[in-house]
Amino acid sequence: MPAKVYYDSDADLSALKGKTIAILGYGSQGHAQAQNLRDSGCTVIIGQRPGGPNYDLAREHGFDPKPIDEATRDADIVNILLPDEVQGDLYRARIRDNLRPGNVLMCSHGFNIHFDQVRPPAGVDGLLVAPKGPGHLVRSEFVRGGGVPCLIAMSDGASDETLRIGLAYAKGIGGTRGGVIRTTFAEETETDLFGEQVVLCGGVSELVKSAFQTLVDAGYQPEMAYFECMHELKLIVDLFYQGGLSYMRYSVSNTAEFGDYTRGPRIVTEETRKEMRRILDEIQTGKFAREWILENRAGAPVFQAMRRRDRNLEIEKVGRRLRRLMTWINAKEVDSSP
Repeated sequence: MPAKVYYDSDADLSALKGKTIAILGYGSQGHAQAQNLRDSGCTVIIGQRPGGPNYDLAREHGFDPKPIDEATRDADIVNILLPDEVQGDLYRARIRDNLRPGNVLMCSHGFNIHFDQVRPPAGVDGLLVAPKGPGHLVRSEFVRGGGVPCLIAMSDGASDETLRIGLAYAKGIGGTRGGVIRTTFAEETETDLFGEQVVLCGGVSELVKSAFQTLVDAGYQPEMAYFECMHELKLIVDLFYQGGLSYMRYSVSNTAEFGDYTRGPRIVTEETRKEMRRILDEIQTGKFAREWILENRAGAPVFQAMRRRDRNLEIEKVGRRLRRLMTWINAKEVDSSP
């Protein structure tokens, strides 16, 4: 059955009239959603700790950031847009006891609600409005008159009024211009994690690293390996983005297309698909969530070690050199020191 999709005509901004929306966290999504809502005529306050660049950015954008507990107390709708790994502790320490019946507790990723790190108290409905794009795109599309499609979900037993609020919120950030798809907290969270781990981050990163190292180990120049296995990936992804697999295959050479059909299945084998199913099971059962939560409670030592290791791989060093030669790239470099 096709998904239920809502558009501008299904949403009424008057559902937010007289309500104060607290955006907790002024990062990627926070800055975009807060500004879009304000430009849509909504009353928005920011919860952000002082002393950091996001606090300064909020002030630069004309907001007067408050402590998270104070912003929660002053709001009718509270959207937690903080990093997944800090939400649970901050919710228990500074948010939960400042909510009151009739509030709506929101998020743009269902991880913490789905895995019981954030439990809306009695009388408070849970609501998810998740733009399917990064914050800078949510903002830039809104400014130019467009909108990034969104997902919407509600906690069990949530009222029809909460759905109206959610659709109004989605309209306020531009989502109903692109379409808002009805889903559940479980579906949004589990598919998001699966996509990140198997394709978008984990799968692609490991494929690129392994292909690069295969060529280097065979005696090819690292620069050649970088161009073929990393740099040109953007060309293919852009074709996917514009027209799917068929447009990519239409756009590349016949040689490349034939290699796609005949060699691709030798890379992603039944054993690979079996591992994908194992990863999905770990997501569905909460095994991955428990692992990530415990990692952060221990101070994230394994995570930080893996981050340091991969920032100093040969492919990263080669890439930093080559990107300096390509003046058309808006190169972004992060600190690679141990």
